Amino acid sequence: MARKKGAWISFDRWGTLQAREARLAWMLTSPTALIVFGLVVFPVVFSVWISFHDVTLRNLNDVFHAPFVGWKNYRNVVNDFAFKFQGMRQWGAAVTSVVYTFVSTALTVLLGLAAALLLNRPFRGRGATRAIFLFPYIAPIVSVAFVWRWILDPRPSGVLNDLLMRMGLIDLPKAYLATRGLALALVIIFTAWRYFPFAMLMILARLQAIDRTMYEAAGVDGANAWHKFRHITLPELRYVLGAMFLLRLIWTFNKFDDIYLLTGGGFGTNVLPVLTYQFSFRAFNFGKGAATAMILLAILAVFMLVYTRTVMRESE
Repeated sequence: MARKKGAWISFDRWGTLQAREARLAWMLTSPTALIVFGLVVFPVVFSVWISFHDVTLRNLNDVFHAPFVGWKNYRNVVNDFAFKFQGMRQWGAAVTSVVYTFVSTALTVLLGLAAALLLNRPFRGRGATRAIFLFPYIAPIVSVAFVWRWILDPRPSGVLNDLLMRMGLIDLPKAYLATRGLALALVIIFTAWRYFPFAMLMILARLQAIDRTMYEAAGVDGANAWHKFRHITLPELRYVLGAMFLLRLIWTFNKFDDIYLLTGGGFGTNVLPVLTYQFSFRAFNFGKGAATAMILLAILAVFMLVYTRTVMRESE
């Protein structure tokens, strides 16, 4: 009821245009909301619940009646030899994840920057070169991982071993992905090689938007190529580089398939996503695996907080 000029006027809000549009919006978005809840929200909440319970193969058929163990799963993960730092020869999954993530992300952004600077210059065949540079990113991960494993095969028939033996640089074949230290370095190089095209595209788009008159004015003032890069290009790219670094940091820290397909997490390449899989589907300790996943989620939440407080705030 609404009062107008001393009289009570009734109207049906249910039949107004605004109410009909609101109902239509709910009808259109509810299927997507249900899918997001079923595939994202519920698994996250369920994983949190499992991380505080003793869930193994013994009670997997009655998981909702699993005994509550509190923080025991988290303590077991932190105290596990595969997780914690054991010395310079045995880093553990936590330290390995940090080293792998930061080094590969930095290398990815640097390669992307170099490729973008190269492709920003006009030359014959630039379009074909761009397409070739995109191949590592658009190719299926399974195919490129097995190509790398074929190249680094420890047998004499491996591509790298065969070439080095023919050149007389080595006498016996080497197991590159089974050598501690070298295996992690190769995984980092593989990650940087696979994902630098994404950074290249983002940086190249920003490079092409820079006003060319600034370079012309700097050239008139006597600036060389390094001065132009340092005082014009880098300041113009700082937001893109910062966003790319943090986004790739988050995505790389959560990566499972790259390392698992190359080394299976062995020989000093075990990271938190692979450790989560090992606890859950090799040791069949689902509570411990869920606790590892929650620790990974907490670290990713810190990365997201840094991203929202730095890059997104500065870009506004």
